[in-house]
Amino acid sequence: MKIKFIFLLFIAFYLAIIVRLFFLQVIYSPLNKSEYLKTNKLYPVRGRIYDLKNQSLVLNQNSYQLYIEPKKIADKDKLLQLLSKSLEVEEASISAKLNMSKNWVAIFAGITQEQKDKIDKLNLKGIGFDYQTKRFYPEASLSAHLLGFLGKDNQGEDVGYLGLEGFYNRDLRGLPGFLETERDILGRPILIGVQQRVEAENGRDLVLTIDKNVQEISKKRLLEGLDKYKAKKGCVITADPKTMAILSLVCLPDYDLEKYYLFNENFYKNLAISDLYEPGSVFKPLIVAAALEEKKIKPNDIYNETGQVAVGEYNIKTWNDKYEGRISMTRILEKSSNVGMVYIGEKLGNKKIYSYLEKFGFGQNTDIDLEGEASGYLKPANNWYPIDYATVTFGQGIAITPIQLIRAFASIINGGYLMKPYVVQKIVSENKVTEIKPKIEKRVISQMTSNIIKKMLVSTVENAEAKWDRPKGFSIGGKTGTAQVPIKGIYDTSKTIASFIGFAPAENPKFLTFVVLYEPKTSQWGSETAAPLFFEIVKDLIVYYNISPTQ
Repeated sequence: MKIKFIFLLFIAFYLAIIVRLFFLQVIYSPLNKSEYLKTNKLYPVRGRIYDLKNQSLVLNQNSYQLYIEPKKIADKDKLLQLLSKSLEVEEASISAKLNMSKNWVAIFAGITQEQKDKIDKLNLKGIGFDYQTKRFYPEASLSAHLLGFLGKDNQGEDVGYLGLEGFYNRDLRGLPGFLETERDILGRPILIGVQQRVEAENGRDLVLTIDKNVQEISKKRLLEGLDKYKAKKGCVITADPKTMAILSLVCLPDYDLEKYYLFNENFYKNLAISDLYEPGSVFKPLIVAAALEEKKIKPNDIYNETGQVAVGEYNIKTWNDKYEGRISMTRILEKSSNVGMVYIGEKLGNKKIYSYLEKFGFGQNTDIDLEGEASGYLKPANNWYPIDYATVTFGQGIAITPIQLIRAFASIINGGYLMKPYVVQKIVSENKVTEIKPKIEKRVISQMTSNIIKKMLVSTVENAEAKWDRPKGFSIGGKTGTAQVPIKGIYDTSKTIASFIGFAPAENPKFLTFVVLYEPKTSQWGSETAAPLFFEIVKDLIVYYNISPTQ
């Protein structure tokens, strides 16, 4: 009897084992061995951004992502109330993200250590934190439009938007790794099971051509200028004309990079590369340089400025409707004579005008390494009328971006080379440094023409009708611009875009600076708004670069 009992006991024991094995291997058997494996993503550290002197513009800061496990929540209302108070956000914002049917829900990223410590002290069940990093901006919004910001894509992953964060997103984000562990049927790790770890590859760092100190000078002066001249918005771009390395780029108004989501999308627009406008008289030196290159004019050639000029049914006049009689080509630039420019355009010829517009890169992207560039618009030559060729000589009737203008202007003072503008000079990874060299796109004019137009532009500053507070003893070249704003096909005479572009020292330019103010209210003229602002910036840059007076 005992033997039978023991025998039956063994039979029952073995049956239990067989049933359990059948249960595990047949009923719950995964179709693929990978279903036994759990994979955790290992996130890389995003690359940092430095100026040309390795001063920090963007760093990473310790941060956490708050998550909730809904099925472990005992009192939902209490949880929402306490989290709302700790994070200083509305309960509805947290509740909207809380899906009670899920096992795990990400609620907020970018939680600071201080916020985490405060929440930890509440001893709430059903919440946890994942370590991550967030962007930290030591210089706040100093370079907002240059840098862009770090947001989220549709899957909740970090992604760079606009500026450098957008353009260099692949380099900055790095490559994620993973940790793969074998689990039992209940999801518990098997200590002697398969384990595989592939480390994340951190993002690459960017070293810029931007000089933080020049950036600070530009922003400070632009803020002062917007307030003084009551302008709607504005930009200051400074570049090395020999290479088109961008030394500073500031547009205002800007936005808070850490709280970008609080700003309207209009604030994100980088006016320097995305805004199309008619440049006005700052465009004139380009046409003059083309006419010099084609030997259609010489600086001392004479034009008889006697009155308005008729082009078809239109009459073109000078800005003040005053005329000086016999004036030189240099004087046409000095007094910014529109009728004189129409004469130079006629000497150059329509085909050559259009050809040089293409050579200077208008209607094309400059391919600057910032996300969000607009190409401008250069309509086909067969759609041009005589009035188009006339007005383009003084910068009206053509839509360009500020970055296109400063690049084209650099080519006429650097010996004739159209350069590709760039912001990043080095891409640095753990074991490799990639240097980005200046790139010549094409040659537009000769060295001789470049030397001539530089002298004409120095004369334009020295003999301008407006008398500016210029730094004494320094040779500076440049040109003012005042363009009317077209609204529904009609120019609004009460609204202008005032600008000044100039370089110093003239003999061997260290920098080229372009100032543009949109709709200044104290005066509509570039000579009375943008030009004085330009010379304030120049004074600062002369001191900063320790430039000596002209001997």
